[in-house]
Amino acid sequence: MINFALLGAGRIGSMHAGLIAGNPKAKLRYVYDTYQPAAKELADKYGVIAVESVEQILNDDSVDALLIATTTDTHVELIIKGAQAGKAILCEKPIDLSTERVRQCWEQIKDCQVPIQIGFNRRFDPTHAGLQDQLRNGDIGLLQQLIITSRDPDIAPVEYLRHSGGIFRDMIIHDFDMFRFITGEEATEIHAVGSTLIDPELAKIGDVDSVMLTIKTKSGKLCHINGARRCVYGYDQRIEAFGSEGMLQSNNPLPNSVSKSTATGTDSLSVLNPFFIERYQDAYQAQLNSFITSLMTNTPTSPSFTDGMKAQIMADAAQESLANGKPVILE
Repeated sequence: MINFALLGAGRIGSMHAGLIAGNPKAKLRYVYDTYQPAAKELADKYGVIAVESVEQILNDDSVDALLIATTTDTHVELIIKGAQAGKAILCEKPIDLSTERVRQCWEQIKDCQVPIQIGFNRRFDPTHAGLQDQLRNGDIGLLQQLIITSRDPDIAPVEYLRHSGGIFRDMIIHDFDMFRFITGEEATEIHAVGSTLIDPELAKIGDVDSVMLTIKTKSGKLCHINGARRCVYGYDQRIEAFGSEGMLQSNNPLPNSVSKSTATGTDSLSVLNPFFIERYQDAYQAQLNSFITSLMTNTPTSPSFTDGMKAQIMADAAQESLANGKPVILE
């Protein structure tokens, strides 16, 4: 049994609390949030303790792991404190908005020898993971092209986006990790273009809401990522892998699979899931299971801290390419 403390009682923290509480190999012990009413409400729901400080959790030897679901600007501090206290860590992405801070964080914790997993949950999505498995099995021969579609159902408020680090660090960072996960390679060249087509206010804060990227690996594999912050038909997340002997596609699961045909149309299906929690519910559960299994079997966690840092480096390169209009070469 792995004893967890949850840091962060917001929307995604609440989801994680339910997953931990419902897992037979885990036990939720504490909930912490800077906004105490939220922490208490969530703790009361699951019959656990709401604490007023992180130190109360770190000083309890019965706590095996921290699940960090706080705001991004607190991740580095909490990772350092948790690692130095000997706690295993599952932290939501990204590690930080600054790659330099991520590197500094690693320098402070690399000798702590604690398991750290970064919350790139899409690796655990059954359809995405199934595509990767078949690709590794050689079902479509040699991978040549990868196409990733990533569209949110609606745009966040400008005040949130003002502090989000930009679309590449806030949103497309998941797709950079999927690129690495599926190809098994690193990017050597990134070219990003973007526009403000959804909300003109984003231009005032130096951000865009619609992007397209081309990425090249050392072996010559090509990847295209297209992203948009508003998609009227739901949360659209698809992957296509094209190879020398065929193609694989990971499509969106639907809330239901009923097909309707009437006088006004045929084969009409439901719209997509409304947002990431519904779309990736199975992936979040599998992510937690993987983390717990790693702790119980003393095997490496994945995605690792290094995976988080490499996705961040790709996000920085994309931002640089967007700014100067030229491809960025990565070492």
